[in-house]
Amino acid sequence: MRRWIHWLPGIETLHRYETAWLPHDIFAGLVLATMLVPVGIAYAVASGLPGIYGLYATIVPLLVYALFGPSRILVLGPDSALAAVILGVVVPLSGGDPLRAATLAAMMAIVSGTVCILAGIARLGFVTELLSKPIRYGYMNGIALTVLISQLPKFFGFSVRSEGPLRDLWAIADAILEGKTNWGAFGIGLGTLVVILLLKDSKRLPGILIAVVAATAVVGALDLGTSYGVAVIGPLPEGLPSFAIPWIAYGDIVPVLVGGCAIALVSFADTSVLSRSYSARLGTHVDPNQEMVGLGAANLATGFFQGFPISSSSSRTPVAEAAGARTQLTSVVGALAIAVLLLVAPNLLQHLPSAALAAVVIAAAIGLFEVTDLNRIYRIQQWEFWLAMVCFVGVAVFGVIPGIGLAIAIAIAEFLWDGWRPHSAVLGRAHGVKGYHDITRYADARRIPGLVLFRWDAPLFFANAEFFKERVLDAVAKSPTPVRWLVVAAEPVTSVDVSAGDTVAELDKALHAQGIELCFAELKDPVKDKLKRFGLFSQLGEQYFFPTIGAAVSSYLKINDVEWEDWEDQAKR
Repeated sequence: MRRWIHWLPGIETLHRYETAWLPHDIFAGLVLATMLVPVGIAYAVASGLPGIYGLYATIVPLLVYALFGPSRILVLGPDSALAAVILGVVVPLSGGDPLRAATLAAMMAIVSGTVCILAGIARLGFVTELLSKPIRYGYMNGIALTVLISQLPKFFGFSVRSEGPLRDLWAIADAILEGKTNWGAFGIGLGTLVVILLLKDSKRLPGILIAVVAATAVVGALDLGTSYGVAVIGPLPEGLPSFAIPWIAYGDIVPVLVGGCAIALVSFADTSVLSRSYSARLGTHVDPNQEMVGLGAANLATGFFQGFPISSSSSRTPVAEAAGARTQLTSVVGALAIAVLLLVAPNLLQHLPSAALAAVVIAAAIGLFEVTDLNRIYRIQQWEFWLAMVCFVGVAVFGVIPGIGLAIAIAIAEFLWDGWRPHSAVLGRAHGVKGYHDITRYADARRIPGLVLFRWDAPLFFANAEFFKERVLDAVAKSPTPVRWLVVAAEPVTSVDVSAGDTVAELDKALHAQGIELCFAELKDPVKDKLKRFGLFSQLGEQYFFPTIGAAVSSYLKINDVEWEDWEDQAKR
């Protein structure tokens, strides 16, 4: 039973739930609901579907992720990053039939959910560990800027065609200069933003709720929607989602499968980065494999309840955080609030202005920017700071998903560079210091005549094997005395692949041609097993593999006639 509970983090959270969290979660859920409704409808339309399906794709994932999701405040739902993929599949296949489009989209959600669940069970979530802290900061700052820019047209009361964050910013500036600003909408948005920012640190006054309710009341009382053209969300569609199996035609299978797999990749990349970033912000641990399962379960469920593919939200999650969310009960409250609105009060939010919603998102985006720790990173290690900046620019210029791809590419390049050109050192014996140490760090370190102790600080693999060979031969060439033995201090070597094994064999032959024995010390047993399979044990000779550097030195001094007295031997006299 305990093994299955591991896959249901919501149950574990419920067991540890504190009563003091309840009012925070309820309040945050109600605030979140005011944003989920218009966003869900908008992303459904952007995906080529009727708006009501956006609410279905909001209610169901929030409830399911609360049970299966490991993140305490992550908000799932329709996402702009997925809209283009969904639209590209359903529009050509549906032929303008909205029901057929909804069926295709639902099946894509099922495919995406299945892929994510299988990947989570297979424990493929390790890919999120590729992203270092500077890269996550760059990504989150880029997300914050992107979200902020995306809300500016609503804030100013007009619309622009989205073509990327920077192009959107240029289009927004043009629209403002051309006089397209709706000053009524701008006033409402600015007032909402000011109230939220002024009350953001208040523990007694719910700034977001006060600002949103006030904006709605002002617009409704003064009829600004009609008299000044202030955009409002209008009456809500009615009806709740019901279970339905989305049967598709045989000819639709391939494009739906391809689209569903693409969505699985995009949604998990986005969700994993956002989840990892928020877990770092909140000081909690999130299992990336469980994150895959939670995302997959949410997609699978929404596919069977008339929804479409969903992902995490980089704009709604900070709203939940800013509103004081403590656990996923916030999402449950938000989902239930939407359900109640659809059933009993579909017109309650019809006067809610879009500019006020934009102000809520802008306030949340401002809180996402990380500056202080980036300053610290700049002082400590500038190249990692510039990695963060490259990732930030990638998201800001190319958009969220290309930005994630760039972040992963940078992370892989960073990892490969560290392994491709690792640190190495020639070791000597420093007076009064136990062990053998880098002769460049210890000026008084003495070297044993005829013996080179060479330390390699990385795994040996195809990308660095030739560099390893070059550094070893360079150490031999720079030895102050003719070399008889070269001992590789191999404790940092955690792995050796076939290419590196072949390079070691070539190095041994090159050293033998100079009358030098190649030896290894402190080699880990799993690596030693690999060298045995590669045939290097028999080629080098088992007697040249030593458990410690000290044992290798003792053996060398015993076999070779060398004048050498260690400082510890001197101290014993």
